[in-house]
This record gives sequence, structure tokens and C-alpha cells, in this order.
Amino acid sequence: MSHVSDATPSRRAVLAGLAGLGALTLAGCSTSGTTRLATAAATPVRPTIPLDILAMYAARPEEEHPVPAADISLMNPVYWRQEVANPTGEPAGRVVVDTANYFLYFTMPEGRAMRYGVGLGRAGFEWSGEGHIAYKRKWPVWTPPAEMIERQPELEIYRNGQPPGLLNALGARALYIHQGNRDTLYRIHGTMDVASIGKAVSSGCVRLLFHDVMDLYERVPNGAPIVVI
Repeated sequence: MSHVSDATPSRRAVLAGLAGLGALTLAGCSTSGTTRLATAAATPVRPTIPLDILAMYAARPEEEHPVPAADISLMNPVYWRQEVANPTGEPAGRVVVDTANYFLYFTMPEGRAMRYGVGLGRAGFEWSGEGHIAYKRKWPVWTPPAEMIERQPELEIYRNGQPPGLLNALGARALYIHQGNRDTLYRIHGTMDVASIGKAVSSGCVRLLFHDVMDLYERVPNGAPIVVI
């Protein structure tokens, strides 16, 4: 598994991706497609999980829609949420998505960052550049774009919105990415599919485990800059 280098990402390389915005505008953001799950080995070797990590991913019965514990033994431990030295070169208070390594960072003071593992769908690879978190939603409604409904007629029942809940395409939390006053249709959202973290999946934007997107939601203020590289 590759890791983020300590080199500061080139601002020019980041900005070069802005030309891909138009393609994303038509792509939408959904997790309703079929996910490519990793094939389990006949005798999988699961990591020993420290108690403090288990606690981070324990059941959340106090939520509006109670969230079950996540079986994080199904994913590489490198993707467990952890505080690290900030490798992004970005100042504190930014969201940085490293699509090559399936990491999302929220940069903090004193050279630190909170790092999360992510899964990326087609939309997650189609846009790069800079924007901002326009707003956030707890237990959001997901409304598929008309173009998506044309491709997947079974989504017609959600034309006016998929109700919030554990099976909602956006999950427990969603952060909505804008450039200026324009909605990119690019989302950071939740998933319960543990095996999809650290992988390219069939659809969606940037997905974090429910527990991680809930943690990120509390850290990131509206208006926070986001850089996708």
C-alpha cells in the first residue's frame, strides 16, 4: 500500500485539475451502484485491534438512526482514523483529499493533521482542485440527478429524495463542495461498507466510514477550504 510522501504538493498541480469540473457537474454523487467488494481469503488474517481504536468505531445508539459498530478488522489498519504529522503542506483548517493514497486529512495547528481512510468512486477521481465546504448535513436526503435516473430507472422512486437512514446513499453525514457559488455535485459522505475503504468503488464521491465522517463533520466548519489532489 503506498503512502503519502512528505513533499509539499505543488499548488500548480492542484490547480491544473480545475478543468475537470464540467465533467463532474453531470456525474452526480451516488453510492447506489454495485460496489466491488474485496474477495476474502479462505483464512483471512485479521489485525489485533487496540481497545482505543475499537472504542472509536463502537456502536452509536444515541444517533437519530442508531449506528452499529464497524468491523474495522476488514480494512487495512493504515486507514483507521489517526492523528499524524501534517504531510500536505497546507495550513491548518483545510480538508485535503489525497486520491492516490485514499487518505483524507483535516489539517490542524502545530503541524498536525487528522487522517482518515476513504473509498473513492468515479466522481471521486473526476474532480481535483480547490473549493470550499459550502455546508454540511446530518442524516441528509439524497436526490439523484435526472441524468442518473435516466441511466438507472430503478432510482425513479428517489426522484424527490431518498429519506435519511442507514441505507441512504450519503449515509450519516454529508459535506457539500462548492466552487464560488457553484455546486460541484462533489460530496464527502458516509458509508457502512468497511471493505470499500482504501479502494476504488463503482460509484460515489469520497466515502468515509460513518464513525469517521461524523468525526470529520464536527471538526470542519462551513466555509473551510478543500484541496483535492
